[in-house]
Amino acid sequence: MIPLHDDNPTQIFPYLTIGFIIACVLVFFWEISYGEEMQKAIYMLGAVPATIFENKLLPPELQIVPSWATMVTSMFMHGGWMHLIGNMLYLWIYGNNVEDCMGHVRFVVFYILCGLGAFLAHALTNTASEIPMVGASGAISGVLGAYLLIYPHARILVVIPLGFYFHTMRLPAGVVIGFWFLLQFINSAMSGDEGGGVAWYAHIGGFLVGMALIPFFKYSHVTFFHPIRRA
Repeated sequence: MIPLHDDNPTQIFPYLTIGFIIACVLVFFWEISYGEEMQKAIYMLGAVPATIFENKLLPPELQIVPSWATMVTSMFMHGGWMHLIGNMLYLWIYGNNVEDCMGHVRFVVFYILCGLGAFLAHALTNTASEIPMVGASGAISGVLGAYLLIYPHARILVVIPLGFYFHTMRLPAGVVIGFWFLLQFINSAMSGDEGGGVAWYAHIGGFLVGMALIPFFKYSHVTFFHPIRRA
């Protein structure tokens, strides 16, 4: 089930959502400029749990920012084109409405806090891991958690692959996001200690942080379980 679009108009222009997308794309172009040494770029700005919790040091040429700062810089890194495109699609669909419900400044703080919570949920399962965590998915998971509580009745256009046939339909956001969250639990249970290359616990952690924070970040006039809005 792949979301394509939501029928949920906004009142303000999503400057920050678009800004985060542009930043992620530009950073990814910087990553691929390293060519076959792209892994070097990932270690430069990716968040390595061992360097943050175990005081391990990277080679000097890879230490371009303090290790604690990589918890933020890693949110703008991605491991490949599909990783980038998938995350940016989710951010574009859901981010504008969450930004709309809390304003630009609060959205920046909310997004970063969700990303930090996601990293901690991942890293604390293995603080000695030397594998860098990269991607905006932890922060975006927080956006999904907020969206679920505010706009569960919004309609999401999704495509469902059925072999060589692709079926499209509109489903409530509560169903689409709930299904996504269930998949995170299933995949985390079926994966090994390193998550098969995907930080499933970061997705779960970011989602729960987003749900926990949204009452403190949304505008007071924005209600939970908001009815469907039409353009």
